[in-house]
Amino acid sequence: MVRENEIRAGEVAIDLPPATDGGLIFIGRIRTPWTSRMLAPRQGRADGPVCRIEIFAPWVPALEGLGRYARIEVIYWLHLSRRDLVRQSPANDGSVRGTFSLRSPVRPNPLGTSIATLVAIEGDTVLVRGLDCLDGTPLLDLKPDRTLFTPVAPPRRGDFETEAPPADG
Repeated sequence: MVRENEIRAGEVAIDLPPATDGGLIFIGRIRTPWTSRMLAPRQGRADGPVCRIEIFAPWVPALEGLGRYARIEVIYWLHLSRRDLVRQSPANDGSVRGTFSLRSPVRPNPLGTSIATLVAIEGDTVLVRGLDCLDGTPLLDLKPDRTLFTPVAPPRRGDFETEAPPADG
């Protein structure tokens, strides 16, 4: 039986270094039907339930224009996730992989990101389908899906270059 926060055979945990503050600000809270990682989908589904993203008061004006996009990127803080595993056994079969090769919520900085279908915006609430996080998850940011977004600012050289600039020597 799989349990939350277990260390499986072959997994490796480390002692975490001291935290430094990246200055993150939670701009809202996500409401989903899931209260446990064992109940939540492993990846968001486009046909999943409608979830509510509640935007905190000072950030509500930032929603202006978001309704133009069919899909949005939702970036959130996986506040209940472990942060200390560098090797994980996602199939619990003894084989292990490095954390950075997985989309596991267990990461040094537990950022979650989903491309969600925008259903509606109702005042300070954004309704979406396609999330995979737990109820009460803190929201970090919302962005238009990059595949649907065309920059508004005038183009610049780097927008069209296909080669990397020379490395400083």
